[in-house]
Amino acid sequence: MDAFQGILKFFLNQKTVIGYSFMALLTVGSERLFSLVAFKCPCSTENVVYGLVFLFAPAWVLLILGFFLNSKAMRLFTGCCVNPRKIFPKGHSCHFFYVLGQITLNSLVAPMMWLSVALLNGTFYECAMSGTKSSRLLGLICKGKPQECWDELYKVSCGKTSMAPTDNEELKLSLQAQSQILGWCLICSASFFSLLTTCYARCRSKVSHLQLSFWKTYAQKEKEQLENTFLEYANKLSERNLKCFFENKRPDAFPMPTFAAWEAASELHSFHQSRQHYSTLHKVVEDGLEHSPEDDETTLVLVGTAHSV
Repeated sequence: MDAFQGILKFFLNQKTVIGYSFMALLTVGSERLFSLVAFKCPCSTENVVYGLVFLFAPAWVLLILGFFLNSKAMRLFTGCCVNPRKIFPKGHSCHFFYVLGQITLNSLVAPMMWLSVALLNGTFYECAMSGTKSSRLLGLICKGKPQECWDELYKVSCGKTSMAPTDNEELKLSLQAQSQILGWCLICSASFFSLLTTCYARCRSKVSHLQLSFWKTYAQKEKEQLENTFLEYANKLSERNLKCFFENKRPDAFPMPTFAAWEAASELHSFHQSRQHYSTLHKVVEDGLEHSPEDDETTLVLVGTAHSV
């Protein structure tokens, strides 16, 4: 039993790594499925559009899904049209763009994985580049090749050119090599940028490593207990309402947070060194609903975490 709990604890501690690994495997599988089942290069003048659509359209869809599934994005934009002060609070107008940047970086993970895998495979890039009409690109691709390369490059992906089979295969391998080089450049650039942002965020941190670890643990536990409390109170309230409806009697008073309390607890959290509130809910409970937006607050970025409480 102890061994099982130890294994479970290990997986819980590594859930971020496991989540990204699962996302990478899912991306690889989806790309292979698209390449084998859905993708058929037309080998015509439409090669460029067709290849680029298969290369970038799934990445765009994944980016949109990343925003939709990000709870922090939903918290940021909920009610912002009714009350713009929610996203542009007085004295902290730039905080919106800061949080939006965090959300965007988190949402870019899946699209970057898709682009990297698609470029490493080379199928989409090969189709797109074989349809180019740019004389400069044609000069680079067809350098040292017969004249047919300039006229029939769009047929290379299908192997239907009038060139020798060896020249046709060399062109395909050259285009795939270019795609893989771009893929590795993208992976290296994304990895280096991720390292820089993580180091910068930790360097600017106003709290110690131990307190940061405690903050992450608290945020996760509060999120879990908040969901359980939602379910518990929703069950009690629905049970009371149904009972009163069928028994045709007036309901008893049911304690619930005020509208102002819901609004205050739904705001994005900013860290204040002097008070050490670890979430917006913590701040509302400790300070009540009267808090000044002009307070000098320092936002702490929890890079690599998915908490939004």
